[in-house]
Order: sequence, then structure tokens, then C-alpha cells
Amino acid sequence: MPIFALDQELIFPPADLADPNGIIAVGGDLSPERLILAYESGIFPWFSERDPIIWWSPDPRCVLFPQNLKVSKSMRQVMRKDKFSITYDHAFREVIAACRKAPRPGQNGTWITPDMLEAYDVLHRKGYAHSVEVWENEELVGGLYGVSLGKCFFGESMFARVSNASKVGFITLVRDLIEKGFELIDCQVYTEHLVSLGAEEISRRDFLKKLQKNRKNDDLAGNWGEVFGRK
Repeated sequence: MPIFALDQELIFPPADLADPNGIIAVGGDLSPERLILAYESGIFPWFSERDPIIWWSPDPRCVLFPQNLKVSKSMRQVMRKDKFSITYDHAFREVIAACRKAPRPGQNGTWITPDMLEAYDVLHRKGYAHSVEVWENEELVGGLYGVSLGKCFFGESMFARVSNASKVGFITLVRDLIEKGFELIDCQVYTEHLVSLGAEEISRRDFLKKLQKNRKNDDLAGNWGEVFGRK
């Protein structure tokens, strides 16, 4: 399959034309309009500072159906202790900056470039990108961020500075999204950590069908701290 070169025109090729590695296109920009179109189309950016913008749509796709969330007995005990407090959209830039610095086994550097940070901050201020903050004694010890469109949440990255912090944030988010009728959480690619929480792989074709259906849903935009009462 060819890898498409994007210019300033706001368009993506069909995601099912991605190459065997999942790369669909290079170039373009990180404008909020293009990022939203990408997520609607089953595509996301992932590249290092030395690379052009690279757009991906892997097959299979790792997703979590919220109702399939798995919470182990040990994690239920952690949740009951109320060791952590959770906020949403309270410290977005701090969360994405912490994700940028988090060590990733087997990876050199980070895909969260300064341009990516700024681009997602714009999406956040427009009400589409959201952060989950996990606090211990008023210190930020974990969190995650992603993009919300319709009844889908597209997870981007998470970090933890103390054991279980990111899990508590993720579990809390999924439970809150269930209450709002969310149908899908995109985890992008397989990790044992996500699978332990109930994620699974589905074909890109099935994923794209679900995104097509999701376009009929209204967006839950705005400040999620206010929406969920977690300010």
C-alpha cells in the first residue's frame, strides 16, 4: 500500500488503505480541525521530533468496551482506601507534560513533541481533549489524557509516579463514562497493562464501523471537571 503525502487540504485517505505497519499518511498539520477529522476517521498522529507528522491506523485495534472493564480484587481494595483523589481537566498541561517525560520500556524519546503538546492544549481549550488527574496529598502522582468525540473516548497516554495511580484514574474515568452512555474507549495498540483492565483487539474494519455509527452521537464537550463534578 502507498503512504499518502498530505498537504494543507483537510482530508485523509480511507484508513483501511494503511500499510501493513498501520501508517496511512505523512505530513499535513496538527490543527484542531485535522485532529478531530483524524479521530473520526480512525487515525491518530504518532511521531518523534525528528520525523514529519506520521498518521496511523493499526490493524487490529486495541479497544475497551466500557462494560467489560476488569477491576481486580487488589484494585478494588485500593479504590476503597480512598488513598487518591481524582479531578478532570484541572491540570491538562501538567498531565500531558508528565506523560511526555514518563519512561517507556523499549522506546527512546517520546512522541509527545512540543508541537503535539500545544496542539492538544488547543483541543483541550475547545472542549475536546480531556485530562484525568490523580492526586495524593495534593501532589499530582498519576493521570491520563485523550480526546472525546460522540460516545467514544480516544486514549492517548498515561503516567504514574506511584503504584496504581494511573489505574485508579483510568478505572474512575471508565466508570464515569459508563454513566454517560459511552460505548467505546480506543486504546490504540495492545499492551498487557490495558488488557489486564479488560481491553481487547478488534479488526480495523469493525473499529471503523463503530466510528461511523458514533458520528450520530452528540459530543460531550466542555470542562469535564464540571460535567462529572470532579473539579
